[in-house]
Formats: sequence, C-alpha cells, structure tokens
Amino acid sequence: MWIQVILIVAIVAIGFIFMRRSGSDRHLAIQRLLLGAFILVAILSVLFPGWLSWLAQLVGVGRGTDLLLYAFVIVFAAFVVTQRRRAVAQDAKITQLARRIALLEASMNPGPAVVNDSSDEDQSQAVIRHNDAEPSRSTSSNPG
Repeated sequence: MWIQVILIVAIVAIGFIFMRRSGSDRHLAIQRLLLGAFILVAILSVLFPGWLSWLAQLVGVGRGTDLLLYAFVIVFAAFVVTQRRRAVAQDAKITQLARRIALLEASMNPGPAVVNDSSDEDQSQAVIRHNDAEPSRSTSSNPG
C-alpha cells in the first residue's frame, strides 16, 4: 500500500532528475545529497538492523531485506538511465568529431578518393572510377 506509492514517486522522481541536462552545479549538488543520504541510511542499517525491519513494516513491506531489494532496484534503474544518457551523448560527440576529421582530411588532400574497405580490389576500383571521372590530359589527342 504505502510502499507502492513510495516506489512510484521514487521512480518518477528519478525519471525527472535524470531526464534533465546534466553538468550544472545544482544537478551535481542533488546527486551528492542523494549519495550522502544513501550512505547515511546504509550505515544506520548496519548499526541498527532492526531499524530497517521497522521501517519496512511502517511502509507496508514484510521484511527489511525486501525493502532493501526495492531500494536497490530503484538505484539500479537510475544507474541504467544515467549510463544510457552518457552513452548517447558520447556517441553524438564521436559522430561530430568523425565528421570534422573527414572534412579536414578532405580539404587537406584533394587527391583521388580512397575507400577504406577490407579488400584491395574495392579500393582500386574506387580510384579507377575517380580517375575516369577526370577529363583526359593526354596531349596526343590534341588536334594540333
């Protein structure tokens, strides 16, 4: 009963916290406060194991270990969301860097296009296609 409300509120709160842009001082402060609260609760649970069972009974969970399991599920979900956001941001940065490098290399080397495939035959075909597209510079075909 109460545990369901608490779990739903915690999941929604985690969703809102981690959907925001990270990097701000306020966001970092919230993360540090939550980490400090987690450490305090963990220490109290170790020092007073009956307290966790009492808290579990208070919110409608049968045992303290079940309450701990629910808390770890929420923390794990928050961790997964955070890692996913970081991976998406990192992928976007890598894509942007790869594009910049490709443009820089193209502007520095205006020579024939080279395809970096695994087979040499594909590379030679790409160079041949590129050379065929250039106008012929042969002096023997000049009528004179």
